[in-house]
Amino acid sequence: MIISGYVISVAVFVGIWVALALSLNILTGYAGQVSLGHAAFFGIGAYVSAVLAVSYGLSFWLDFAAAIFITGLVGTILGLPSLRVRHDFLVLATMGVNFVVVAVFKYVDFFGGAMGLVNIPAPEFFGTSFRGGMPYLLLVLVYVVFTWFVSWYLSKTWTGMAFQTVRLDEEAAAAVGVSVPRFKVYAFGISAALAGGAGSLYAHFIGSVFPDTFVFVESIAILSMVIFGGVGTLRGPILGAILLKAAPELLRFVQDYRLTIYGALLVIMMLFQPMGIIGDGSWLWRNLTRLFHRQPRLKEATNQ
Repeated sequence: MIISGYVISVAVFVGIWVALALSLNILTGYAGQVSLGHAAFFGIGAYVSAVLAVSYGLSFWLDFAAAIFITGLVGTILGLPSLRVRHDFLVLATMGVNFVVVAVFKYVDFFGGAMGLVNIPAPEFFGTSFRGGMPYLLLVLVYVVFTWFVSWYLSKTWTGMAFQTVRLDEEAAAAVGVSVPRFKVYAFGISAALAGGAGSLYAHFIGSVFPDTFVFVESIAILSMVIFGGVGTLRGPILGAILLKAAPELLRFVQDYRLTIYGALLVIMMLFQPMGIIGDGSWLWRNLTRLFHRQPRLKEATNQ
C-alpha cells in the first residue's frame, strides 16, 4: 500500500508534537513545574538549527546536536526563576519568557526578523536527502522513541524519584535531603533540550522558520496535549498529542472554531477527568486496567 505524501506529512507533525508533549511532561508531569512557555524552547531549537544551517552551512547532524545542547543550556538558565517563584507566579514567568523569545526572533535582524529564515536545507545521510517522505518520518520516529526512552529512564532513576518528591511536596523533599533548586533546574534543562531537538526537526522539515510559529498559543496547545492525555504518565502525552494534533486535519470544516472546541474539551476534562483520558486514576484507565487484569483470570478458569 502506498502512503500519500499528505498522510506522511501529518504523521511527521504528529511525531514532532508527541516529542514536545513528552518533553513538557518531564517538567510539568514529573517535577510539577507548570510552564506556559514551552513553545519558546521549541522555537529556540528551530532557530539554532536554522541559523547554523543557513548562515554557517553546518550539516543537519551538527546543528541538530547544537540545538539540543544550546536549548538545554538556555532552559537551565531560564529555569532559575523557578527557584524564587512558585505555582501561579511561575506560570506568569514562563508566559513572559515565551513573549520575550518571540520578540527577539521578530525584531533582531540576526534571526531574520518578521520574515524569518528560509531555504533551510534538508538533512542528508551518505548523500541521500531526507526532505519529506518516509525517510524523514522514520527520523522523527527515532527521535520520538529517544524522547520516550529518556522519559521512561528518568522515571526509574533517583532523579525521577526526586522530581516526583518535589512535585508532591517541596518542603518534604528538602527535609529528606533532596536539593529542590537543583532538581527544578535539572527538569527545566532536560525538558528544554528535548524540545530543542523537536524544533530542529521541525525547521528542517518545513525548510523555514517564522516567529509566529512559536507564540504563546502554541505553548497552550502543548500543555493541553499533556493534560488531555494524562499528565505525569508516559502514555498520556502521546495520546494527547496524537488526538489534538491529528484532529485539526479531521476538523477542517470547523477550522474557525477549533480553539473553541479545544478549550471546551479542556474545561470538561478538568471538571470531570482532571487526570486526563488515560492518566492514572482516570475512568477509562481504571476500566482498562480491570479488563486486562480480568482476562488472565478468565483464561486460568477456562484451562481448569
